[in-house]
Amino acid sequence: MSTNDIIPNLFRVEYSKIVAVLSKAFGIDYIEIAEDLTSETFLMAVETWPYKGIPENPTAWLYTVAKNKAKNYFNRNKILRDKIFPELKQSDKQWNELDIDLSDKNIADSQLQMMFAICHPAISEKSQIALALRVLSGFGIDEIADAFLTNKETINKRLHRAKKKLLSENVRMIIPDESQLQTRLDTVLRTLYLLFSEGYYSERNPSLIRKELCLEAMNLAYLLLQNDLTNNHSTNSLMALMCFHSSRLDARLSEKGEIILYQNQDENLWDKTLIEKGFYYLQQASKWEIVSKYYLEASIAYWYTVKNDNQEKWESILSLYDQLLKIDYTPIGALNRLIAVSKVKGNGFALQEAEKLKLKDNHFYYILLSELYKETDRDKTIHSLKKALKLCRTETEKLFIKKKIKNIEI
Repeated sequence: MSTNDIIPNLFRVEYSKIVAVLSKAFGIDYIEIAEDLTSETFLMAVETWPYKGIPENPTAWLYTVAKNKAKNYFNRNKILRDKIFPELKQSDKQWNELDIDLSDKNIADSQLQMMFAICHPAISEKSQIALALRVLSGFGIDEIADAFLTNKETINKRLHRAKKKLLSENVRMIIPDESQLQTRLDTVLRTLYLLFSEGYYSERNPSLIRKELCLEAMNLAYLLLQNDLTNNHSTNSLMALMCFHSSRLDARLSEKGEIILYQNQDENLWDKTLIEKGFYYLQQASKWEIVSKYYLEASIAYWYTVKNDNQEKWESILSLYDQLLKIDYTPIGALNRLIAVSKVKGNGFALQEAEKLKLKDNHFYYILLSELYKETDRDKTIHSLKKALKLCRTETEKLFIKKKIKNIEI
């Protein structure tokens, strides 16, 4: 593998680990210094590896350089030394005490603590996701800007404001105590849920699906599952949900990037390994005698990996949606429920239920109406699709809707 291949791969995997460990050693107040030192470490690799060759153990090389850079910075910075070792302020002692521990355990602990820090409730959701992508996933500013369909300047400002908030709120890299843990964990899980959702369906990106965002959300959820304090019902439920949804990503778009509806998906393209993992995490979640929003959503997603179009499947999905909407009502959840309603009680009943929702500004609403009308009313089907076309934002969806209209009008 050439340096052009290995360094970007290592950056994506190792950048966040080094930043988290250095931030833990220095304190999160110095997160930008930790980022700078980590970037300098990779810059040194870019400058030396093409001429001296790739080290036998590239990761160990990066860790050694990062440690040396951190200790050099520490030795030069009296304010930082006084902060970490206040009892040695007046001492002439050599400053070799700083522990840069890049063991697997400390890396995992530091990343988990960083996750709780950047998902602090004082920080906006968009900023939490941007920080997660930058600090925990090693995304470049360009990549984050693409994910939000904005420019680099906006992302840089968002990240800067978020870091200032960490400082003003005196946020520390710790696992919250027992009294705050569940509340703070709920915020972390919501951030991962939003990150995954942005990848699963991205209104802001032309590609519609951003698999790399889904993968990063799953990687971060896995970190939570590795710690006994955060390996709980909700975390397992969210991981199950993400596994089930990810299993069908390759079947949702054609080779030309065209949308493929669920009923037309090629089951052979579903990832059976991810489905099995999803079922495993769902079983783990069921060990707790509670039922969360994520558990119900994961259970619904499980049934969508069962291709059989029988009554039991749709009755189960409808029952799960009824439970979900009682504890977490959302208009989109109510809209998705109507698919199961139509299968169990017929299109006519589903249309009556749809009218009650009054989602007149949502293109998914009109796409659903077109499906419910298509067997009985051609004009209303076309009318609904034209309404959807006016409201949708992505070119992929616009092409999909135009194709449907054309096929009906022929």
